[in-house]
Amino acid sequence: MSTNVDPSTQLDEDTWFVSAEKVYPQSVKGTFRTIKWAILFVTLGIYYFLPFIRWDRGPGAPDQAVLVDFEARRAYFFFIEIWPQEVYYLTGLLVIAAVMLFLMNAVAGRVWCGYLCPQTVWTDLFLKVERFFEGDRRQRINFDKEPWTANKVARKTGKHAVWLLIAWWTGGAWVLYFADAPTLVYELATGQASLVVYAWIGILTFTTYSLAGHMREQVCTYMCPWPRIQAALTDEYALNVTYRADRGEPRGHLKENKKRAAEGLPAGDCIDCHQCVAVCPTGVDIRKGSQLECIQCGLCIDACDNIMTKVGKPTGLIAYDTDINMERREQGLEPVYKFIRPRTVIYAAIIAISAGIMLYTLMNRQMIDLSVVHDRNPLYVVQDKGVIRNGYTMRVLNKMNEAQTFTLAVESDSGEFTAEVIGVESNADGSITIDMGPDRTRQIRALVFSEPDVDLPASSPLDFVLENTDNGEKVVITDFFRAPEQ
Repeated sequence: MSTNVDPSTQLDEDTWFVSAEKVYPQSVKGTFRTIKWAILFVTLGIYYFLPFIRWDRGPGAPDQAVLVDFEARRAYFFFIEIWPQEVYYLTGLLVIAAVMLFLMNAVAGRVWCGYLCPQTVWTDLFLKVERFFEGDRRQRINFDKEPWTANKVARKTGKHAVWLLIAWWTGGAWVLYFADAPTLVYELATGQASLVVYAWIGILTFTTYSLAGHMREQVCTYMCPWPRIQAALTDEYALNVTYRADRGEPRGHLKENKKRAAEGLPAGDCIDCHQCVAVCPTGVDIRKGSQLECIQCGLCIDACDNIMTKVGKPTGLIAYDTDINMERREQGLEPVYKFIRPRTVIYAAIIAISAGIMLYTLMNRQMIDLSVVHDRNPLYVVQDKGVIRNGYTMRVLNKMNEAQTFTLAVESDSGEFTAEVIGVESNADGSITIDMGPDRTRQIRALVFSEPDVDLPASSPLDFVLENTDNGEKVVITDFFRAPEQ
């Protein structure tokens, strides 16, 4: 019975899986490696130090530039303050982030995975630490094969200690976004922080240490759903890291290819040095074509360009290219690049529209708010002289950081109505003055009365008008006044 399975990969009778081989990425220098280092320093710098940036919001308000304050139910981002009622801003940001990911994929494949994904960024940092203690690829391979000695224990201990320190600070930086950073740092250092804070730091320390230090490429290959999703979103015009087989094949060692070329035989530029495989953080051989494990980081481009320069051949044997250009080169045609096409236009339009709507609502949002809930039982009460009374529970919201004075009035085209707020004296004109502290909500109980012996429909529209006496800002909420059916 014949089989096309490589005997070396067949499983033992008692084995259901084959353990993944450890990947030892080699360091490389080049354009894309420089871009990745720049992105790493910028993104991690922002993540680790952003909580310590101050932003003056006035007296009584937190001065941390970026803060999610669960206790006060607020989120702050520099000059923007988000209340729980404005959770739609979070929805808008999620929509923009998702479509931005689609747009990046349509333009340059898994460029997010290769440069901006937190797993990639932290793994690069952990690899840098590993190379510092254990050397580059070949040294690490030999180092792992060596017997355990005091030197090996010391270097392994040093590596893992630095990994844990980075992971711990990663978890520590995360919790700083949810409390005043300097205060929380002091509490952590003196053991005064809450158990919840320590628990979250422990969880994030463990996950960062495990994912970036040990699981690495396995996260991208097995755990992350994006490689499978992006395959359905890409097209033949998307840039991807590509081995240009039309130029590289047939591959062979440098001397062999030179000999073939001298004899007039086909000889590709690929000298089969395997440097593109050695530097790949997921162990992919890009010469086999597009693969699930490839994160499109471009390090194989740097490695190949370095080799091509050394052997005196043009760079670009491996490059960001499109499927359509691969076909065109086989036909002897010039490459074409279409970054503006229906899907990229649609994605960009969705992003622009979503961002425009969010910006418009943010610039025009009201700093006061009012919610009104009519009593359900009873809907109305008939008093002396035919006066009908309705009850309402209201919540007044002052989003400003200064105390404000509001007036509350009722208006209707169905007749004259008067209102009273329990515990608040009404003004001579029938309006009601409500004093509000800074950044506060206040629940009030309001009673609305009809005129005596007036014929009203079973339901009459009623406008509750809340106005800020200081700046004239006004909010109107429409509810209904209930009366007996005639």
